[in-house]
Amino acid sequence: MAKAVILKPTEYKQFNGRSKNEIKRVAAYCRVSTNHEEQLNSYQAQVSHYTALIQNNPEWELIEVFADEGISGTNSKNRPEFQRMITEAKAGKIDLILTKTISRFARNTEDVLKYARMLKGIGVAIEFERERINTLEVSGEVMMTIFSSLAQEESRSISENSRWGIVKGF
Repeated sequence: MAKAVILKPTEYKQFNGRSKNEIKRVAAYCRVSTNHEEQLNSYQAQVSHYTALIQNNPEWELIEVFADEGISGTNSKNRPEFQRMITEAKAGKIDLILTKTISRFARNTEDVLKYARMLKGIGVAIEFERERINTLEVSGEVMMTIFSSLAQEESRSISENSRWGIVKGF
C-alpha cells in the first residue's frame, strides 16, 4: 500500500512577495495644485482622510501620508514628496499606495502609466479611490489610461482658459 501524501497548499503571495495574511504596509499620496484657501482645505481633508482610513484598518500599517502642497501634477519631477514616495516603494517599504483620484497622482498620462507600471513590476499596488481602480487588477491599466488621458486634457483646458483670461484682462 502506498503512503498517503498530504500536500499543504502553497501560500498565495502578493504585495512584494509577502503573504496575503500579513499586514500590508500602506502609504497615501495627496496633492493640491495651488495654495488657495479652498485647495488648502482639500489638502487637509485628504491627509486626514487617509491617515484615519489606514489607521482604522487592522490589516494595514500606516507608513506615511506623502503630500505635495501647491504643486501642479503635470510633471512628477517637481513634486518632492511624490519622488520620495516612489523611492520608498522601490526600497520595498510600501505594499500599497492610496490616492483620491488619478488626477491627484498625476495629470500626465505618461507619468501615470510609467509609475504605475514600474510599481506594479515590483508588486506595489496603487488604488485610486474615486475611480475604484487597483493597478494590480487586470482591468486596471486600461481604465487608468482612459482616466489619466481625461485628467491630462482637463489640465490642458484649465491652463488654456487661464491664459485666455489673462490675455483678455489686458
